[in-house]
Amino acid sequence: MASPPDTSKTTKLERYNSYLRRVNSTKLLSASSNLLFRATILISLLLLLFFTLNYPPLSDLSSSSSSSSTHRRLSFLSSALSSSFGGPTWERQVRHSATPRRPSGLSVLVTGAAGFVGSHASFALRKRGDGVLGLDNFNHYYDVSLKRARQDLLRARGVHVVEGDLNDSPLLSRLFDVVPFTHVLHLAAQAGVRFAMKNPQSYVASNVAGFISLLEVAKSADPQPAIVWASSSSVYGLNRQSPFSEAHRTDQPASLYAATKKAGEEIAHTYNHIYGLSLTGLRFFTVYGPWGRPDMAYFFFTKDILQGKTISLFKTQDDKEVARDFTYIDDVVRGCLGALDTAEKSTGSGGKKRGPAQLRVYNLGNTSPVPVGRLVSILEGLLGVKAKKHIVRMPRNGDVPYTHANVSLAGRDFGYRPTTDLAVGLRKFVKWYVGYYGIQSKVNKLQEGSRGGSDSK
Repeated sequence: MASPPDTSKTTKLERYNSYLRRVNSTKLLSASSNLLFRATILISLLLLLFFTLNYPPLSDLSSSSSSSSTHRRLSFLSSALSSSFGGPTWERQVRHSATPRRPSGLSVLVTGAAGFVGSHASFALRKRGDGVLGLDNFNHYYDVSLKRARQDLLRARGVHVVEGDLNDSPLLSRLFDVVPFTHVLHLAAQAGVRFAMKNPQSYVASNVAGFISLLEVAKSADPQPAIVWASSSSVYGLNRQSPFSEAHRTDQPASLYAATKKAGEEIAHTYNHIYGLSLTGLRFFTVYGPWGRPDMAYFFFTKDILQGKTISLFKTQDDKEVARDFTYIDDVVRGCLGALDTAEKSTGSGGKKRGPAQLRVYNLGNTSPVPVGRLVSILEGLLGVKAKKHIVRMPRNGDVPYTHANVSLAGRDFGYRPTTDLAVGLRKFVKWYVGYYGIQSKVNKLQEGSRGGSDSK
């Protein structure tokens, strides 16, 4: 008779197998959890790397402004953080720059301080001991690196330039809250006649709206500053009388740029009449010199001649040469300082006029019109290169064929006397140009010659 199966062994075997299954299941679950954890960590690291590469921190943004996308982020950041202006460190920096170093010195806000005339004027004011605070929006109308280089020179001489826009009223108000400016030298503007045909809105925003924004803040400041601002010889437009006098008609502008500058003169009259602001307009005549604007003919002629490119010389519709009253930068700066020194105090307070206020306009030119062909001949001699010329009819782009300044009024009121002729001024410009751009050519002899005169700004 067969013995019955040993159920106790079977039961033990089943229990053991069940135990093994539970152990294996636990190990599998643990391994899966560990794998999931590691995968999560890896994905997080990849996401972190992605956002780091595509959205760099602020410190990286400031060092990569050459990228257009970075520039857009910086512009947005600047706008978003405009309210951050006014911290203790910022205020100390602003006050220090605007504080005069000489008895009875001026405290001047210079708008467009990183521009051509603005940087020279800021340096001249600081050199004589006045307090100077700059304001500039560093727009991209021409090479921003040139503006930054001017800013660096000003910083080395103790002039702080605030980066901001005239239409940022809270920023302007904050500046006037921190510093009781005695004067404003308003040079910020959208320059250039031809560019107005491509981008007219920029002229309205800067030359009209920006000017009004400044005057709105100035009228309510305590004290109200005296304001000297840059108009333009372009306001004479289609005027045929010569030399151009402040008494001549200026109601026929030939370009939108000229129209915005003429509008500025009328706006100045309004704010003077209603609010008692002391306002002086300066009509500049074709300013040139070291650290100049690349959009000006003498500047891009120099560049094109050295590069062997053909330059276009304009003739009028009746075959006459185009001529300009070229005015050297040092002469214009002396005119700016003369206007500041003779500007009377504004008469308003708290936005209300208390009495009649000074309102003036002056020509600042050289009084010696020179055909543009003569300018090119001088450059050829200085550069040691023959220009390739193309003679064309002047297009209908708002340029006028001839400018000639009568400066007797400025001479009478603040001793304005231009002293630099075109040949001397261009030699100083070319010397700066070849040094700044590191040109290796025949013009290197200029580095040893012509030591006379001040062209270091």
